[in-house]
Amino acid sequence: MIILKKEGSGDMARRALKLASWTSMALAASGFYLYSNKYLDPNDFGAVRVGRAVATTAVISYDYLTSLRSVPYGSEEYLQLRSEIHDLFVSFDDTPLGAASLAQVHKAVLRDGRTVAVKVQHPKVQAQSSKDILLMEVLVLFVKQLFPEFEFMWLVDEAKKNLPLELDFLNEGRNAEKVAQMLKHFDFLKVPQIYWELSTKRVLLMEFVDGGQVNDRDYMERNKIDVNEGHVFLRRIFEDLLCSPPIHLPLLVSRHLGKMYSEMMFVHGFVHCDPHPGNVLVRKRPDTGKAEIVLLDHGLYQLLTEEFRLDYCHLWQSLIWTDMRRVKKYCQRLGAGDLYPLLACMLTARSWNSVNRGISQAPVTATEDVEIRNNAAAYLPQISQLLAHVPRQMLLIFKTNDLLRGIEAALGTRASASSFLNMSRCCVRALAAHKKKTCSFFRRTQISFSEAFSLWQIDLHELILRVKGLRLARWLLALLCWRLPAPH
Repeated sequence: MIILKKEGSGDMARRALKLASWTSMALAASGFYLYSNKYLDPNDFGAVRVGRAVATTAVISYDYLTSLRSVPYGSEEYLQLRSEIHDLFVSFDDTPLGAASLAQVHKAVLRDGRTVAVKVQHPKVQAQSSKDILLMEVLVLFVKQLFPEFEFMWLVDEAKKNLPLELDFLNEGRNAEKVAQMLKHFDFLKVPQIYWELSTKRVLLMEFVDGGQVNDRDYMERNKIDVNEGHVFLRRIFEDLLCSPPIHLPLLVSRHLGKMYSEMMFVHGFVHCDPHPGNVLVRKRPDTGKAEIVLLDHGLYQLLTEEFRLDYCHLWQSLIWTDMRRVKKYCQRLGAGDLYPLLACMLTARSWNSVNRGISQAPVTATEDVEIRNNAAAYLPQISQLLAHVPRQMLLIFKTNDLLRGIEAALGTRASASSFLNMSRCCVRALAAHKKKTCSFFRRTQISFSEAFSLWQIDLHELILRVKGLRLARWLLALLCWRLPAPH
C-alpha cells in the first residue's frame, strides 16, 4: 500500500499554480504568443510534481469500494473487500508517467494481461476546487479595483463552468469515445480505448499507448518513423528525379494536427481544448510503421453553437483569401465591434499589415514577431475589453489556437501555406453541408457542384505553390525522363 503524504506546502503550491494557469489564459487568449521556444506550462513546474501526494492505490481502492460496490468507507465490509482490489492488477507502477494539477497517470497490468493507463484524481481536489474558484474571484475583483479598465471576470465564469467537467473522469471518457468516432476516418489518429467497467468519476482506466511528446524531435529521430506519404511511383519522382527532400516528420505531424483541429472546429464544432505537448504524442504505428498521433486528456472540450461555428468558418475563409470587407463583417458578428482589426490579429497571431497583405502569402518574420511582442502590452486594455465582449466559446478557442501555434513553433512549421489550405477545405465543406440542410434536391446539387469546384480550386492553388517551390529545370528534366523511353 502506498503511503499518502499530508497536505502541506506542496498542495498550496499546486493550488496557486492551478490558479495561475487559469489567470494566464487572459494573456494567452490575446493571441500575442511569444514564439521563442520558451513556452512554459504551469503543470510542468517541478514544484507541482514534487508537492503532490502519490495518491494511487488508496484512491483506487476507495473509489472501487465506495463507487462501484456502494460500500461505506471504513466499514468492516470495506476492510474485508479492500484486499480484493490488489487482485485487479498484476503490476502497478508507483512512479507516475505524468502528473498535472488535477490528476496523475500510472502504468499497470490487469489480470487478463491488458496493459492500461490509470488516471487517478488527486485527493481533496473536488473539495478544494470551490475554494480555488472563490480565491480566483477575490483576486480578479481586487485587480478590477486597481485597474478598472481590465475586465477579467470572464475567467471566473469559465472556471466555474469548466472545472467541474474536468473533475468528472466519466465525462472525459465519453468525450474520448465521441472524438474517436468523429475522427475515425483519420488513420493517423489514435485515441486510447476506455475501460468503463473499471472507471469511476475519480479513476479512469484506458488502453496504454506509448509515444514521445509531439515537440520531442530527438524521439522522432531516434525511432526513425516512416513519414513518406503517397503513391510509391509519385514519391520516387519527387524524391529521386526532382532531388526533392522527403517529407520530414515535424512537417507531417503539423499537417496532421491542422487537419484534426480544422475538422473539430469547422465541421463538427466539438473541440479538444488542451493540446499541450504532454497531451499530444507521436509514435510508430505498430502495423504499418507510419507516424501516428495519440490524443490524450479529453476532459476539456468546447461545444460550439452552429451560429458561432458558421461565423467562425466565414471569418477564417475571409482571412485566408484576404477579403477584408468580410473580415470586418464576421469579426463584428462575433462581437468585436470597432476592435475587429484586433480580433483578426489575435486569431491569426499576425500583424494587421500581414492580415491585409494575406496571412497565407508570407511566413512570419523576426521583425513581425518583435512588432507583436511590443504591441501586446500596449493593447492590453483593448484586449481585455474585446475578451469581455466576444462569445464565451471564443475564449477556449483562443487558448487552443495558441497551444497549437506553440507546437508549430517547436517543430519549426509555423503558419505554413498548406495548413491554411487545409483549414479552407474544412470551411468549404462545413458551409456547404449547412446550406444543403434546408433546400430542394436541385439546389443541393448546385451546392455540391459549387463545393467540388471550390475544393478543386484549393487543390490547384496548392499544386501551384508546390510547383513554384521546385526548381523548374529539374521539374522539366523529370518530365522528359518520364516521357522519353530509356535507350537500349
